[in-house]
Amino acid sequence: MRSASVGQQCVECVQQSNQGVRPAKNVFGSRRQPAGFGGGAVVTFTLIGINVVLFLIELARPSLGTDWAMLGYALYPGGGAWHGVAAGEWYRLLTSAFLPPAVTGGSSINSLGLMDILFNMWALTFVGPPIEQMLGRLRFVGVYLISAIGGSVAYYYLAPQNQLALGASGAIFGLFGALFVLSRRLRFDARGIVAVIAINLVISFVWRGSIAWQAHVGGLLAGALITAAYAYAPRKNQSTYQAAATLAIVAAIVIAVVLRTHQLTSL
Repeated sequence: MRSASVGQQCVECVQQSNQGVRPAKNVFGSRRQPAGFGGGAVVTFTLIGINVVLFLIELARPSLGTDWAMLGYALYPGGGAWHGVAAGEWYRLLTSAFLPPAVTGGSSINSLGLMDILFNMWALTFVGPPIEQMLGRLRFVGVYLISAIGGSVAYYYLAPQNQLALGASGAIFGLFGALFVLSRRLRFDARGIVAVIAINLVISFVWRGSIAWQAHVGGLLAGALITAAYAYAPRKNQSTYQAAATLAIVAAIVIAVVLRTHQLTSL
């Protein structure tokens, strides 16, 4: 028996009554997640695990960095077939966001690559959980992946077509943009995240020779845009509006990639 406002109830009665109760949802339409560091952050730590595992695989097989890196349209040294997104290797738009520039010389760890994964995973550890708790797992996955691809698309348009790029920075900047939008939506003080974005953008442009600033800007804009679509969707039919916005942004990305591909292959 279980205590209730009307006296005692059997366990079966309590379970049956709970079946008719809707789970509590927040303003963004997601179910309330456990509070606290790491609470409700299954996706965040799964992403960290994927990045770390692929980093270790890349250490053992350095060619993976070349095969999965973001590349517009170019020939590898020595000739052969054309490679890159414009050559049909569209997967590079996403796979490049899960590998750092890890290895040089066949065995030694590139300090820039090591700093890249350490900073990005550290940032993901701190900004990922609160965003995932607010948006829920599915929307958080959408923000992360669209930010990563949005950064790659910006790089596809703005960077030299024969220059390789790797790293999760585009996705991380997308989470910075998402956190800014969520802070504004909930009327929190956003000055802290604005300062983080500004500092990192300055670093991106100061060391632009070794940092893909194009991916940072593209990821930031993509993350802010998709999060705004989630955060400001009308409460009535909220999930429908959010799904439609996701499809619209994905369609815009596909069109942008197709147009850039046509531009490069028709030169």
